[in-house]
Amino acid sequence: MPGGTTDMIILAAFTIRVTISPGMKNRNSRKLHLPYGEREISFDLPSQNLLGVISPNPVQPCLEPLVELRRALHNPIVAPPLSQAAQRSKKVVIVADDLTRQTPIDLMIPLLLDELNEAGVRDNQVQVVIALGTHRPMTGDEIQTRFGQQVLERIAVLNNPWQDPNQMVDLGSTPNGTPVQISKPVLEADYVIGLGSIVPHHIPGFSGGAKIIQPGVSGVETTGATHYLSARASRSYLGCLDNPVRAEMETIAERAGLRVIFNTVLNTDGRMIGAFFGAPRPAHRAGAALANQVYGVPVRQLADIIVAGSHPCDLEFWQAHKALYPADLALRQGGTIILVTPCPEGVSVMHPKLLEFAALDAAQIDSAIQSGAIDDFVAGALALAWGRIRQRATISLVSHGIPDEQARALGFTPFASLEDALRAAFIRHGSQASVSVLPYAPETLPISIP
Repeated sequence: MPGGTTDMIILAAFTIRVTISPGMKNRNSRKLHLPYGEREISFDLPSQNLLGVISPNPVQPCLEPLVELRRALHNPIVAPPLSQAAQRSKKVVIVADDLTRQTPIDLMIPLLLDELNEAGVRDNQVQVVIALGTHRPMTGDEIQTRFGQQVLERIAVLNNPWQDPNQMVDLGSTPNGTPVQISKPVLEADYVIGLGSIVPHHIPGFSGGAKIIQPGVSGVETTGATHYLSARASRSYLGCLDNPVRAEMETIAERAGLRVIFNTVLNTDGRMIGAFFGAPRPAHRAGAALANQVYGVPVRQLADIIVAGSHPCDLEFWQAHKALYPADLALRQGGTIILVTPCPEGVSVMHPKLLEFAALDAAQIDSAIQSGAIDDFVAGALALAWGRIRQRATISLVSHGIPDEQARALGFTPFASLEDALRAAFIRHGSQASVSVLPYAPETLPISIP
């Protein structure tokens, strides 16, 4: 803006300028920060416009994570100790989340192996299956980094072969009609352990627990059905612990043979706050109670504009879209969401077809899913969820990993910088528009307080 004040931030290969016009800039402005990949974006907002920064609550992390993990492992929730329960097991599968999550599996798996050894299970009887859902396979280098040399020297680690229909086993349907297809390597085990972390999640309410099986090691039809069940709701299930999708996931996990879970709750820096081991339902509920205390943030006023960062879900838009649902909960009807995300791998490595239909309105997407015109059921369900948010809000996208034409194909308005997106939002809503900032939107649960 002519005559405005410009702050310049140099980030790797590009420069971001955040300009506040003279009419908005004043001595009471606040400098704010958004994580952006491995870098940071800084910008100013006048205090009169800023409702607040909505972030997970600061909680002291465990000073000794291994001590907390051992405590959880040796105090199972509604389950016998693993060293007893796994006795006489001939094959054990540990289902672990992939590089899109921060679960400290490199610390957790060696502890599990030691317990299994005590039960008489040798390392060569144990295998890790990476719960990809419908994500791309992890590379060898990524597996090395995530699992660590200690794990790889002891047991085999396998990407779940979800793209190979011959590696999926049909187990019929749930009582509600959800088709159940589960990975053959998982079903071949006689003892299955699920690893993951618990954060608010727009599909089952909270991640963790049974989600490691569905969608983690399920077939595409199963995952599409549960995602579609979620997307057909008028609002996301973010933070709603008991909902139809969670119930389906737990039914599917039980049928797949999930015996116990080992879950963690982390802070925004990926540091451990607590660990939970035991029977899938009760252990997950205990962890979700802690996660709710960490990530649940009271919101007393809905904003006209939300600035939402996607950290730590930055890899591709297939992850970054999780920032939209918390933003939606903190936004008034007709407001604007500005999603700021790096997305170095673009929109979606495994679901490129969604660019063909994501910009359609919700009713058109829903109709195309039901008619079969959209054959990528999982992508269609997510596009439907975005379409429902667009019915309530304008969505602006600031991303150096997503070209403008692809942003428009997603149904969003692209901007080269946060400066431009904010300027357009203030023009739309007026100079007195209220703004809330969610630096860690995917891991934030706004809770409206009357």
